[in-house]
Amino acid sequence: MRTNIEIDQQAITAIIQMSEAKTQKQAIEDALKRYTRHMAQLALLELKGKVKWEGDLDDMRTSKYL
Repeated sequence: MRTNIEIDQQAITAIIQMSEAKTQKQAIEDALKRYTRHMAQLALLELKGKVKWEGDLDDMRTSKYL
């Protein structure tokens, strides 16, 4: 999707220098993916202690699950 937005050039330059991104587009796409992954991880952390475990870890450690 093509869209026009103003982005801080210093921020883009910093992202390109700190990452493997070769273009501004790649830098922005990588940053969005990382942000999305980070937010998903935070959502999972919110579940800590709220989900009851079901299963047998000893059984799951057998070769039939590997």
